[in-house]
Amino acid sequence: MRVVVFEDEKLASERLIELIQELKPQAEVVASLKSVEAALLWLDNNPEPDLLVSDIQLLDGSSFEIFEQNPIKCPVIFTTAYNEYAIKAFEVNSVDYLLKPIQKEKLANALLKLEERQAEAVVSPLDIDQIRQVIQGTSVEYKSRFLVKFGQRIKAIPVEQIAYFFSQDKLTYLVTFEGKKLPLDQPLEELEGLINPKNYFRVNRKYIVHFDAVSDIHPYFKGRVKLQLEPDAQDDIVISSEKTPLFKQWLDS
Repeated sequence: MRVVVFEDEKLASERLIELIQELKPQAEVVASLKSVEAALLWLDNNPEPDLLVSDIQLLDGSSFEIFEQNPIKCPVIFTTAYNEYAIKAFEVNSVDYLLKPIQKEKLANALLKLEERQAEAVVSPLDIDQIRQVIQGTSVEYKSRFLVKFGQRIKAIPVEQIAYFFSQDKLTYLVTFEGKKLPLDQPLEELEGLINPKNYFRVNRKYIVHFDAVSDIHPYFKGRVKLQLEPDAQDDIVISSEKTPLFKQWLDS
Protein backbone atom coordinates (compact mmCIF):
# COMPACT_ATOMS: atom_id res chain seq x y z
CA MET A 1 0.00 0.00 0.00
CA ARG A 2 1.43 3.35 -1.10
CA VAL A 3 0.64 6.16 1.34
CA VAL A 4 1.10 9.92 0.98
CA VAL A 5 0.99 12.29 3.96
CA PHE A 6 -0.01 15.96 3.79
CA GLU A 7 1.19 17.59 7.03
CA ASP A 8 2.94 20.93 7.59
CA GLU A 9 4.37 20.26 11.06
CA LYS A 10 7.59 18.23 10.94
CA LEU A 11 7.17 16.46 14.28
CA ALA A 12 3.52 15.68 13.61
CA SER A 13 4.45 14.26 10.20
CA GLU A 14 7.22 12.10 11.66
CA ARG A 15 4.90 10.81 14.38
CA LEU A 16 2.15 10.02 11.87
CA ILE A 17 4.54 8.15 9.56
CA GLU A 18 5.90 6.22 12.55
CA LEU A 19 2.37 5.15 13.55
CA ILE A 20 1.45 4.14 9.99
CA GLN A 21 4.58 2.00 9.64
CA GLU A 22 3.99 0.45 13.05
CA LEU A 23 0.36 -0.39 12.32
CA LYS A 24 0.92 -1.34 8.66
CA PRO A 25 4.51 -2.61 8.20
CA GLN A 26 3.74 -3.42 4.56
CA ALA A 27 2.77 0.19 3.85
CA GLU A 28 5.20 2.48 2.04
CA VAL A 29 4.98 6.20 2.79
CA VAL A 30 6.13 7.54 -0.57
CA ALA A 31 5.85 11.27 0.18
CA SER A 32 5.25 13.75 3.00
CA LEU A 33 4.24 17.21 1.79
CA LYS A 34 3.69 20.47 3.69
CA SER A 35 1.76 22.73 1.33
CA VAL A 36 -1.11 22.80 -1.15
CA GLU A 37 1.30 23.81 -3.91
CA ALA A 38 3.68 20.92 -3.22
CA ALA A 39 0.79 18.45 -2.96
CA LEU A 40 -0.70 19.49 -6.32
CA LEU A 41 2.70 19.29 -7.98
CA TRP A 42 3.28 15.79 -6.58
CA LEU A 43 -0.16 14.54 -7.63
CA ASP A 44 0.35 15.89 -11.16
CA ASN A 45 3.61 14.00 -11.55
CA ASN A 46 3.06 10.72 -9.74
CA PRO A 47 0.60 7.82 -9.79
CA GLU A 48 -2.27 8.22 -7.37
CA PRO A 49 -1.47 6.58 -4.00
CA ASP A 50 -3.58 3.93 -2.32
CA LEU A 51 -4.24 6.19 0.67
CA LEU A 52 -3.87 9.85 1.57
CA VAL A 53 -3.51 10.93 5.20
CA SER A 54 -4.05 14.67 5.18
CA ASP A 55 -4.07 17.49 7.69
CA ILE A 56 -6.76 19.99 6.74
CA GLN A 57 -4.76 23.17 7.36
CA LEU A 58 -1.45 23.23 5.47
CA LEU A 59 1.21 25.92 5.20
CA ASP A 60 -0.41 27.81 2.33
CA GLY A 61 -4.09 26.96 2.71
CA SER A 62 -6.67 24.24 3.21
CA SER A 63 -6.14 20.73 1.83
CA PHE A 64 -9.67 20.96 0.41
CA GLU A 65 -8.12 23.22 -2.24
CA ILE A 66 -6.08 20.21 -3.37
CA PHE A 67 -9.13 18.01 -3.85
CA GLU A 68 -11.06 20.80 -5.59
CA GLN A 69 -8.27 21.28 -8.14
CA ASN A 70 -7.29 17.63 -8.46
CA PRO A 71 -10.24 15.30 -7.77
CA ILE A 72 -8.78 12.02 -6.58
CA LYS A 73 -10.32 8.59 -6.28
CA CYS A 74 -8.17 7.16 -3.50
CA PRO A 75 -9.49 7.18 0.08
CA VAL A 76 -8.48 9.92 2.52
CA ILE A 77 -8.00 9.97 6.28
CA PHE A 78 -8.22 13.55 7.53
CA THR A 79 -6.37 14.78 10.60
CA THR A 80 -6.94 18.15 12.25
CA ALA A 81 -7.35 20.01 15.52
CA TYR A 82 -10.58 21.57 14.26
CA ASN A 83 -13.88 19.70 14.13
CA GLU A 84 -15.64 22.44 12.11
CA TYR A 85 -14.45 20.85 8.86
CA ALA A 86 -16.17 17.51 9.45
CA ILE A 87 -19.00 17.84 6.94
CA LYS A 88 -16.71 19.12 4.20
CA ALA A 89 -14.26 16.32 4.91
CA PHE A 90 -16.89 13.74 4.04
CA GLU A 91 -17.70 15.38 0.70
CA VAL A 92 -14.55 13.74 -0.65
CA ASN A 93 -13.78 10.03 -0.41
CA SER A 94 -12.98 10.23 3.29
CA VAL A 95 -12.37 7.09 5.32
CA ASP A 96 -12.24 8.82 8.67
CA TYR A 97 -11.75 12.11 10.45
CA LEU A 98 -9.22 12.10 13.32
CA LEU A 99 -8.70 14.91 15.80
CA LYS A 100 -5.18 15.83 16.89
CA PRO A 101 -3.24 14.74 18.77
CA ILE A 102 -3.59 11.50 16.80
CA GLN A 103 -4.19 8.48 19.00
CA LYS A 104 -2.74 5.17 17.86
CA GLU A 105 -5.96 3.24 18.43
CA LYS A 106 -7.98 5.81 16.46
CA LEU A 107 -5.62 5.54 13.50
CA ALA A 108 -5.73 1.74 13.77
CA ASN A 109 -9.54 1.85 13.59
CA ALA A 110 -9.38 4.12 10.54
CA LEU A 111 -7.03 1.72 8.75
CA LEU A 112 -9.29 -1.21 9.65
CA LYS A 113 -12.25 0.70 8.25
CA LEU A 114 -10.28 1.22 5.03
CA GLU A 115 -9.60 -2.51 4.75
CA GLU A 116 -13.28 -3.31 5.23
CA ARG A 117 -14.32 -0.83 2.55
CA GLN A 118 -11.73 -2.19 0.12
CA ALA A 119 -12.92 -5.73 0.77
CA GLU A 120 -16.48 -4.68 -0.03
CA ALA A 121 -15.26 -2.71 -3.06
CA VAL A 122 -18.03 -0.22 -2.35
CA VAL A 123 -17.87 3.38 -1.21
CA SER A 124 -21.16 4.37 0.38
CA PRO A 125 -21.86 8.07 0.84
CA LEU A 126 -22.71 9.16 4.35
CA ASP A 127 -26.21 10.46 4.89
CA ILE A 128 -26.82 13.59 6.97
CA ASP A 129 -27.65 11.63 10.13
CA GLN A 130 -24.33 9.80 9.95
CA ILE A 131 -22.53 13.11 9.46
CA ARG A 132 -24.19 14.53 12.56
CA GLN A 133 -23.09 11.46 14.52
CA VAL A 134 -19.52 11.95 13.31
CA ILE A 135 -19.51 15.60 14.39
CA GLN A 136 -21.00 14.78 17.79
CA GLY A 137 -18.50 11.99 18.26
CA THR A 138 -15.52 14.22 17.44
CA SER A 139 -16.51 17.41 19.24
CA VAL A 140 -13.62 19.09 21.00
CA GLU A 141 -13.61 19.90 24.69
CA TYR A 142 -10.72 22.28 25.22
CA LYS A 143 -8.82 22.33 28.49
CA SER A 144 -9.83 25.00 30.95
CA ARG A 145 -6.69 24.69 33.11
CA PHE A 146 -3.24 23.08 33.21
CA LEU A 147 -1.53 21.46 36.20
CA VAL A 148 2.03 22.68 36.73
CA LYS A 149 4.74 22.31 39.35
CA PHE A 150 5.05 25.49 41.40
CA GLY A 151 8.01 25.01 43.73
CA GLN A 152 7.11 22.06 45.91
CA ARG A 153 3.43 22.37 45.06
CA ILE A 154 1.19 21.52 42.13
CA LYS A 155 -0.97 24.36 40.94
CA ALA A 156 -3.79 24.65 38.37
CA ILE A 157 -3.33 27.53 35.93
CA PRO A 158 -6.56 28.65 34.19
CA VAL A 159 -6.04 28.73 30.43
CA GLU A 160 -7.24 32.36 30.21
CA GLN A 161 -4.16 33.35 32.26
CA ILE A 162 -1.73 31.83 29.74
CA ALA A 163 -0.11 34.26 27.28
CA TYR A 164 1.88 31.68 25.32
CA PHE A 165 3.49 28.25 25.29
CA PHE A 166 7.01 27.56 24.06
CA SER A 167 9.56 24.77 23.83
CA GLN A 168 13.20 24.95 24.88
CA ASP A 169 15.78 22.16 25.05
CA LYS A 170 13.07 19.54 24.45
CA LEU A 171 10.99 20.87 27.35
CA THR A 172 7.68 22.77 27.24
CA TYR A 173 6.75 25.85 29.25
CA LEU A 174 3.77 28.15 29.65
CA VAL A 175 4.11 31.87 30.35
CA THR A 176 1.28 33.66 32.12
CA PHE A 177 0.19 37.21 31.38
CA GLU A 178 1.83 38.09 34.72
CA GLY A 179 5.16 36.83 33.33
CA LYS A 180 5.46 33.56 35.26
CA LYS A 181 7.29 30.79 33.38
CA LEU A 182 6.15 27.29 34.40
CA PRO A 183 6.99 23.80 33.05
CA LEU A 184 4.45 21.56 31.33
CA ASP A 185 4.44 17.84 30.57
CA GLN A 186 2.75 18.09 27.16
CA PRO A 187 4.74 18.84 23.97
CA LEU A 188 3.51 21.66 21.72
CA GLU A 189 2.11 19.14 19.20
CA GLU A 190 -0.22 17.76 21.87
CA LEU A 191 -1.12 21.21 23.22
CA GLU A 192 -2.45 22.23 19.79
CA GLY A 193 -5.34 19.81 20.20
CA LEU A 194 -6.06 20.87 23.79
CA ILE A 195 -6.47 24.65 23.44
CA ASN A 196 -9.02 26.68 21.52
CA PRO A 197 -7.62 27.63 18.07
CA LYS A 198 -9.73 30.79 18.11
CA ASN A 199 -7.57 32.07 20.97
CA TYR A 200 -4.19 30.45 20.27
CA PHE A 201 -2.05 30.16 17.13
CA ARG A 202 1.06 28.05 16.45
CA VAL A 203 3.29 30.80 15.04
CA ASN A 204 6.35 28.57 14.53
CA ARG A 205 7.88 25.33 15.81
CA LYS A 206 8.70 26.81 19.21
CA TYR A 207 5.74 29.05 20.10
CA ILE A 208 1.95 28.96 20.45
CA VAL A 209 0.64 32.42 21.31
CA HIS A 210 -2.61 33.87 22.65
CA PHE A 211 -4.29 36.61 20.65
CA ASP A 212 -3.97 39.08 23.56
CA ALA A 213 -0.24 38.35 23.94
CA VAL A 214 0.54 39.85 20.52
CA SER A 215 1.43 43.47 21.31
CA ASP A 216 3.01 44.43 17.99
CA ILE A 217 3.57 43.07 14.47
CA HIS A 218 6.44 44.17 12.22
CA PRO A 219 7.05 43.37 8.53
CA TYR A 220 10.18 41.24 8.17
CA PHE A 221 12.35 39.99 5.34
CA LYS A 222 10.96 37.96 2.42
CA GLY A 223 7.27 38.25 3.31
CA ARG A 224 7.68 37.21 6.93
CA VAL A 225 6.45 39.05 10.02
CA LYS A 226 8.05 39.50 13.43
CA LEU A 227 5.99 39.61 16.62
CA GLN A 228 6.42 41.46 19.85
CA LEU A 229 4.83 39.56 22.72
CA GLU A 230 3.66 40.75 26.10
CA PRO A 231 5.22 39.49 28.33
CA ASP A 232 8.45 39.59 26.31
CA ALA A 233 9.62 36.30 24.82
CA GLN A 234 13.22 35.22 25.14
CA ASP A 235 13.44 34.53 21.38
CA ASP A 236 12.75 36.53 18.23
CA ILE A 237 9.27 35.45 17.14
CA VAL A 238 9.32 35.27 13.34
CA ILE A 239 6.49 33.77 11.27
CA SER A 240 7.41 32.21 7.93
CA SER A 241 6.18 33.67 4.63
CA GLU A 242 4.06 30.55 4.10
CA LYS A 243 2.35 30.84 7.47
CA THR A 244 1.95 34.64 7.55
CA PRO A 245 -1.32 34.66 5.50
CA LEU A 246 -2.84 32.10 7.89
CA PHE A 247 -1.73 34.17 10.88
CA LYS A 248 -3.31 37.32 9.44
CA GLN A 249 -6.50 35.38 8.70
CA TRP A 250 -6.54 34.15 12.31
CA LEU A 251 -6.10 37.71 13.61
CA ASP A 252 -9.00 38.90 11.48
CA SER A 253 -11.36 36.00 12.25
